[in-house]
Amino acid sequence: MARRKKTSPAEDLVELVALLPWWAGVTLALLIYLLLHRIAAQPLAGAPQPGQAGAMVTQGLWKALAGAGQYLLPILCLAAAGISAWRRKTRRGLVSDVAQSRASDALDGMSWREFEQLVGEGFRLQGYQVVETGGGGADGGVDLVLTRRGKSGGEKFLVQCKQWRALKVGVDVVRELYGVMAARGATGGFVVTSGRFTDDATSFASGRNVTLLDGPKLVGLILHAKAGARQPVARRRRQLRRARCGLGAGDRLPVVLEADGAPYRQARCQCGR
Repeated sequence: MARRKKTSPAEDLVELVALLPWWAGVTLALLIYLLLHRIAAQPLAGAPQPGQAGAMVTQGLWKALAGAGQYLLPILCLAAAGISAWRRKTRRGLVSDVAQSRASDALDGMSWREFEQLVGEGFRLQGYQVVETGGGGADGGVDLVLTRRGKSGGEKFLVQCKQWRALKVGVDVVRELYGVMAARGATGGFVVTSGRFTDDATSFASGRNVTLLDGPKLVGLILHAKAGARQPVARRRRQLRRARCGLGAGDRLPVVLEADGAPYRQARCQCGR
């Protein structure tokens, strides 16, 4: 996986805000503008009193910074919101492509970045909150940090992604993640690959709170998550669908969601509607 290159503070800010939902970036831009605009609009004090020259210089400096920042920072936040929305659309597109393909070879044409986005979106669909760290740094190669509410409060899970089509993921990768989990107090961890795991890696993970997901298992996770996301729609349709005629007029009719993810089939009245 590629390491991060040196970036400017502006790029770091955009990347940080882009980790948030797009609407959070827009809200942050508005709040920053209102705060800095209020500071920039404050008039400077009149003639300085003895001993207040330093305070006036400080006030003038803050006013100048706020005057420039009230436009620059919101623009950066809005740009980050656009990136967040684009990434969200890309992730959903990747999930749809894999769900329609239903084969592990659908992962073969993805870049490592697309693979991480796919894995993150799969966990989002299962109810996790996902933070993409980018990996390759001092975090032990952790690519995703998952959080969710558990019986004992908040639970944290670490995910390492390996887009290795030709190679098997060995025990060293699993052992490294397990060590990072212990250091950071994580509840569990996942190693996800588009390929396979060695027997040693599988043996090491057995009995530990590390879950190994190879290509076929990842596709199964995506399909299961997509089916779970559609179930609330089925419940709403079940509540709205009623018989229109006959002895059971007004009674609710069942709605069936086929196991293979096909469109919903609705029971019909005696009149055929």
